[in-house]
Amino acid sequence: MEQARMASASAPAVRRRSERSTPVERSQRETLTQVQVLRALAASSVTLRHAQHDAATLELQAGRTFQSWNPIPWSAGVDIFFVISGLIMVHTSRQLFAKPGGARLFISRRIARIVPLYWALTSLYIAVAVAAPNFLNQSYVDFRFVVESYLFVPASRPDGVVQPVYELGWTLNYEMLFYVLFTATIVLPMRWAVTVLLTILVGMVLSGALAAPLPEPWGFWTNPIILEFAFGAMIGVICASGLRPSGPIRACVAAAGLGALMLAAAFPDISAGLGRPVVYGIPASLIVWSAALAPPGKLRHDSLAARWAAGVGDASYALYLMHPFVIRAMRIIFWRTGLIFVLGPWAFIGSALAITLGVAFVTHRLFEKPLTRYARRLLGVGHGTGRQLGSLPVPAYPKTD
Repeated sequence: MEQARMASASAPAVRRRSERSTPVERSQRETLTQVQVLRALAASSVTLRHAQHDAATLELQAGRTFQSWNPIPWSAGVDIFFVISGLIMVHTSRQLFAKPGGARLFISRRIARIVPLYWALTSLYIAVAVAAPNFLNQSYVDFRFVVESYLFVPASRPDGVVQPVYELGWTLNYEMLFYVLFTATIVLPMRWAVTVLLTILVGMVLSGALAAPLPEPWGFWTNPIILEFAFGAMIGVICASGLRPSGPIRACVAAAGLGALMLAAAFPDISAGLGRPVVYGIPASLIVWSAALAPPGKLRHDSLAARWAAGVGDASYALYLMHPFVIRAMRIIFWRTGLIFVLGPWAFIGSALAITLGVAFVTHRLFEKPLTRYARRLLGVGHGTGRQLGSLPVPAYPKTD
């Protein structure tokens, strides 16, 4: 009872200390808010790309042509995700480096965050493939292939494409590879860990190039795209150093990244020969660098716009994984009801994006978050576990892990 009274009496003091956060903690929260905007934009760009693809299919069925709008390569949203992933892993794990139990806590949190929703949607995809194969682009289902998909092991389909059963999971195969490597290096101090991590990633790419062609999964795991995680990890170290460039410098860097993506969209034939980490990865890194190193006060984390962006950013994983189901369903509705003839392709795209966003919010709130909490409890890694390993507090807003 005495302990309970002491805890109750200390709670207001803890809240007051939290409210009087240090400039560094406020900077961390606001920095993450900036990055959340990019997560929202990245997920939306991939969704827009696929919505335009289905709009083109509808127009083809209607005997018309569709002119897509591609001022930048919308698929570069994936590259922004990879860079942000490297940044966030370093940023949110600062209290775990070189700490006993830090590696287990990190990988357990990643599994709890990534696996439940992906497994659920993979299972849904398989069910649809079996029950209504015409609804999907492909209906190939093989037991070994399914098992490898659940375990994030890259494998080739019969057509030679290296993708899991649920095609969007190819990005998660890279994510899980990065998490495993990060887990192996987090036992070191942060700067040493990132240095070793970068060395491993560069070494994998070089070995893949020298020994090509490699069988799967080694060919997949040594793709140069893994260097984008390295770009993000380096940004994370720079962010931890406290460097805050001026607004004009960050604006110029972001403009350079955006301009490079626009050039890639305007000259796709030339860009194709340079490699994805160069064409998409470096511009994505410039944009993320500009957002991550924003000084405090540039975007208030309690403003309506920031909360909205943070909300979309939090739901970006659900948005990324859910959007093919929603877009395909909307395509069927627009075709069978004749709406595509009445409203046109851009009405389809707009409605598909809006409904997808709504479904992502609902999925995130009612399914993803509860399932993640349950998975954390099963793995024994609640929200407070990390604070037992170090004195550096985990930024409470926005939620990035």
